[in-house]
Amino acid sequence: MYEIEQRTLVHEPAVLAAVLLPNHRQEDNPLDELQGLAEAAGAIVVGRLVQRRQTPDASTYIGRGKLQELADLVRRQKAEVVIFDNDLTPAQVRNLEKVLDIKVLDRTEVVLDIFASRARTYEACLAVELAQLEYLRPRLRRMWTHLSRLRKGIGLRGPGEKQLEVDRRLVEKRISDLRAALRQVERRKMREAAARAEFPTVSLVGYTNAGKSTLLNRLTDSDVFVADKLFATLDTRTRRWMIPGWGPVLLSDTVGFIRDLPHHLIASFKATLEEARQADLLLHVADGSNPAVGYQVAAAYRVLEEIGIQTKDTLLVVNKMDAVQDRAAFDGLLNRYPHAIPISARTGQGIDQLAAAVRETLGRGFVELEVVVGVENGKCLSFLAKHAEILSQQFQDNRITLHCRIARRCLLQLRDPEVRALFQWDGQERTASARQEKTILDIPTEAVPET
Repeated sequence: MYEIEQRTLVHEPAVLAAVLLPNHRQEDNPLDELQGLAEAAGAIVVGRLVQRRQTPDASTYIGRGKLQELADLVRRQKAEVVIFDNDLTPAQVRNLEKVLDIKVLDRTEVVLDIFASRARTYEACLAVELAQLEYLRPRLRRMWTHLSRLRKGIGLRGPGEKQLEVDRRLVEKRISDLRAALRQVERRKMREAAARAEFPTVSLVGYTNAGKSTLLNRLTDSDVFVADKLFATLDTRTRRWMIPGWGPVLLSDTVGFIRDLPHHLIASFKATLEEARQADLLLHVADGSNPAVGYQVAAAYRVLEEIGIQTKDTLLVVNKMDAVQDRAAFDGLLNRYPHAIPISARTGQGIDQLAAAVRETLGRGFVELEVVVGVENGKCLSFLAKHAEILSQQFQDNRITLHCRIARRCLLQLRDPEVRALFQWDGQERTASARQEKTILDIPTEAVPET
């Protein structure tokens, strides 16, 4: 059994720093998101420093003059850690720590620390450990001080390797084991998703702290953990959502995205995101009260593209409309995305419109089907009971007429020659009404061999 380490947050005074390059998005407070990450990790922000540069400094990322200013700020505020809103190389971290004489972290390391403190389930713990080791592998030299060669002598003769090389080999072995374990988890998740194929599936995706878990609770009357902090959810939760006028669907909550989400972190959480990959519909939830919501929507779409599900049917849901301060900016967002659905998961405003939009979107992937089949054709009746929603049924002599709704992908299975042979169906098919998209399948009784 995988043991989950319960960690206590250590509240360290921290100074935030960032180097804004020409491709950085323009914003009034560029360190606001980093402050949220730092506070989620347990830091107490005591200072900020921002520098704009055309290119980062090769040795320390930040310029020499700003580095001295940063050192003065650290001493004045008695900070214990400096957190950069950039990804630093191991050499840059080492050089910065020599000058500042305190611990230096980059953005990725803080995100990994938050994930490690929030992971609860087996697969989340595996994913976090793999992401941490992938990140630390090129940084082992910084982590260790016992870099002298192994001692030699009677009973101590060995390969003469450096301890660092031994540690690297152990890390590589652990990474290999974690990847194998996650592949098993991914296969299990795929089997679980396939086992629920009889129900339409909807997945909540989007930027972290956009209100996905609150929306899940509102729609399904569940009580999953909700908190106003980044990455409150790391594990997929699936609940049953009854849509009026449609029926049950399976609604899944997923881990939130963030700007510049590390690639190895996305790869590690592939198993956790399997529900989103298998979903029939994605609900992209955005925080309409955040001034940077436009950038967050774009960042979430980039992550969807990285995991290969950007082409799925997606509805943009603009949440927290009850907390909007700048109505002009909010209206501008809705003008930019005219098909977006404004809601408030906290108050329930707009939920009916969301349900109607989901019902309409899912309906495009389903057709109404009328099947005429003999009562003894148990294979066909079993297939329809598993994959279709039976709306009505009529009995006449030894024939049953079933009126049902079925996914188009399942209808393609019904048209497959192997399935036709399984049902002993000779292929009689006709369209009752193109406007209603209703198909009638007549499976003759006489085509079924006697048992």
